[in-house]
Amino acid sequence: MSCSLPSQPLPILYSFRRCPYAIRARIALVYSGVEVEHREVVLKDKPKAMLAISPKGTVPVLQLPDGRVLEESTDIMRWALLQHDGKGWLTEANEAGVSRLIMINDSEFKPWLDRYKYADRYPEHPMEYYRSQCEEWLAQIEGYLLANDGCLLSAQYTMADMAIFPFIRQCAHVDKAWFEQSPYPNLKIWLTGLLESSLFASVMMKHPQWKG
Repeated sequence: MSCSLPSQPLPILYSFRRCPYAIRARIALVYSGVEVEHREVVLKDKPKAMLAISPKGTVPVLQLPDGRVLEESTDIMRWALLQHDGKGWLTEANEAGVSRLIMINDSEFKPWLDRYKYADRYPEHPMEYYRSQCEEWLAQIEGYLLANDGCLLSAQYTMADMAIFPFIRQCAHVDKAWFEQSPYPNLKIWLTGLLESSLFASVMMKHPQWKG
């Protein structure tokens, strides 16, 4: 006769499959080997359990077994990498660069990306204008990739690559024909490599809506 120890509760992740913030969080969790209870959210029908711990109502949200709640995607990424970071995505040497690139992406590029995606909601300018604003960041990324052998900060992926990639993916999908002929060869190679990776495939698996 043997006694088994009670299983430890898993962190609970509230996520939405296509949200770039949620994608970046899932990438870090899968990479780090952290197992979570995945709760897929429909944004028009947000579960009360999520709103109870995170009233702002955005995803991703990670509830840790000790009760702590992480409401920002980059906080979830950093927490995951603290659990295990086998390839050094976040180190003392690259942390400042990682933080700076993510800040530019999230605070400067993302607002223009939203206007480019939903140009009909912003009739002050044509879609091409918003795309030209996005291109300032695309051109910068092209330069980083050229200077660093195909990744943003070094010859290997860092947290910056994984945090920014979902937003570039979103930008490329607005007008695929334009993106394919755009003058950013290194960006297109980088994006294709990440899109075709087994890591990305694993985080894009479909989950039914969670109704708890």
